[in-house]
Amino acid sequence: MSIEKHLTALEAKHAALDLALEEESARPLPDQTKISELKRQKLKIKEEIAEIKGSE
Repeated sequence: MSIEKHLTALEAKHAALDLALEEESARPLPDQTKISELKRQKLKIKEEIAEIKGSE
């Protein structure tokens, strides 16, 4: 997989996690454990994106 495709895939996952976070937060009784897990995953992907962009 090329770096560009990998970066695009990571950005898509990041956007999907962002949407999932918004949806969970909008629920009447949001699951804080799920929100924390989604934020952790989102941060991990953000760090990986930054690492890839920094090495270009």
